Amino acid sequence: MIRLQIPSHADYIDIVRVCLYGVASKLSFSYEDIEDMKVAVSEACNNAVLYGRSKEEGGSLIDVSFQPTEAGITIIVKNDGPPFEHRESELASPPLQGIEISELPVGGLGLYLMEALMDEVKVQSGENGTEVILTKYASE
Repeated sequence: MIRLQIPSHADYIDIVRVCLYGVASKLSFSYEDIEDMKVAVSEACNNAVLYGRSKEEGGSLIDVSFQPTEAGITIIVKNDGPPFEHRESELASPPLQGIEISELPVGGLGLYLMEALMDEVKVQSGENGTEVILTKYASE
């Protein structure tokens, strides 16, 4: 397992993307799969920055772990902010057909993107913060 701990600030999300590229390349993921994972992980980290920051001055830290498995890779993005209220139904595809780009909601599509780009997405939230667990299976 490889672990990173970054400040809860958008400027540091690129470090997570670079690390993911290195780990996924070693696991022989395709370029397309790596790009999909980078977008999904960026969304998870962005959510951690936006919603996970504690009230303490200076924010908090985001923990990111990359866990290679025989089937692929699991990436966990964790913050220690207040619990994130969500429902499993929010992971379902939002009705986007027939909507103009200018009518798209600001925010709120992160979980949808993660679900669309990864094979499994789980969100676990509680008193100790929120974990977003992203899994991508290696293609045969």
